Amino acid sequence: MKLQSTPNQQYQTVTGYDELGVEINAIPFRHSLLVLPEAAPVAWPVGDFSQLDESHFQLIGALRPDVVILGTGLKQRFVHPALIASLTRQRIGVECMDSQAACRTYNILMTEGRKVALALIIDNHSGAPNND
Repeated sequence: MKLQSTPNQQYQTVTGYDELGVEINAIPFRHSLLVLPEAAPVAWPVGDFSQLDESHFQLIGALRPDVVILGTGLKQRFVHPALIASLTRQRIGVECMDSQAACRTYNILMTEGRKVALALIIDNHSGAPNND
C-alpha cells in the first residue's frame, strides 16, 4: 500500500508497505529496522517476533524516544513486560500493533512532532532479498 507523502520530507516518513517490507521516503527496505523522524533508518537485528530479547529494546532505549511503536508483522502480538523493562524504567512507552497499523501510527505521531521510534519487524523467512 502506498501512503501519501508529506511536505516534511526532511523527516523519515513511511511512504509505503506490503507483506515483504516497507518504504521510507520511497526507499525500500526488506529487513527489520528502527526509524526515527530525524535520523536515517537503521537495521534492527530481529528476524521475527520470537527472536526478540531485552538487548533489542536496550538498543531502542539508547535512542531516547518518548514512545516506541512496535510493528509485529502481519498480526498484532504483545511483548512480555520483562523484555521492555529497560524502556519502562526510562519512561518510554511501547505500543504493539501489526506492522501496517504501526506504519500509519508512526507517520501520524511523527507529523505531530512527537519523539517517536518505529521498531518494525520484517520477517526474514519470507524469502525476500534484504536491502541494506
